[in-house]
Amino acid sequence: MQERHVLRDDQWERIKDALPGKESDPGKTATDNRKFIEAVMWIGRTGAPWRDLPPKRGRWANAHKRFIRWSRKGIWQMIFNTLAVDVDTEWLMLDSTIVRAHQHAAGAKGGSKIRN
Repeated sequence: MQERHVLRDDQWERIKDALPGKESDPGKTATDNRKFIEAVMWIGRTGAPWRDLPPKRGRWANAHKRFIRWSRKGIWQMIFNTLAVDVDTEWLMLDSTIVRAHQHAAGAKGGSKIRN
């Protein structure tokens, strides 16, 4: 059974060559890009603070710094755009039974009143 917070192999194959840290890139070679992306997915999925990142996902401080760097460089947007290209939305549906309104959205009272 596959973990919920990991990339599928087909997703990884589509983005791995566009990520920084390849042998051909200047600077340090990143050997753990997949591990790092899965750490960020774990944080996003659980909503936990960075300090609670499990040790098997890497050091939280390194992951956080790298997340900030990638955010500033637009790498996350590139990953999203790459993975969203072939998304199958044929069965995607939203209706009012799953969309919740804020508690103050019902029974509006007040606002401007016109008096004659």
